[in-house]
Amino acid sequence: MSVSLPPYAATLGLVVEAQDGAPVLAMPFGGDVLGRPGFVHGGALAGLLEMAAIVALKHALEQESRGDARIKPVNVTVDFMRGGREKTTRAQGKVSRLGNRVANVEAFAWQDDADRPVAAARMNFLIG
Repeated sequence: MSVSLPPYAATLGLVVEAQDGAPVLAMPFGGDVLGRPGFVHGGALAGLLEMAAIVALKHALEQESRGDARIKPVNVTVDFMRGGREKTTRAQGKVSRLGNRVANVEAFAWQDDADRPVAAARMNFLIG
């Protein structure tokens, strides 16, 4: 699968890491994602989670030979669990429901341990 990221991903400095299943996105810490001193900005975390959800959904659609389907975000809910520190943050999406017209996707962001997320999101998409 060749992963094409939306232009906003470049603003966050996102890179795709090799992974089985849905791709993992990595966001290096730097001035572009700095919030309060020493922490990742919440908006940057939300953007990372949104990009991870989109990439996971595109991956799932390609697996079903529907890679040309258009997707439209309907809503997003983000839960911030702890502050992201001065290190690379990774995120991966997981499609929890993929129907003909609607998809539900969860995404989790972590730094050192995937079992200790710094933030999580749930997104709903229309598929056309």
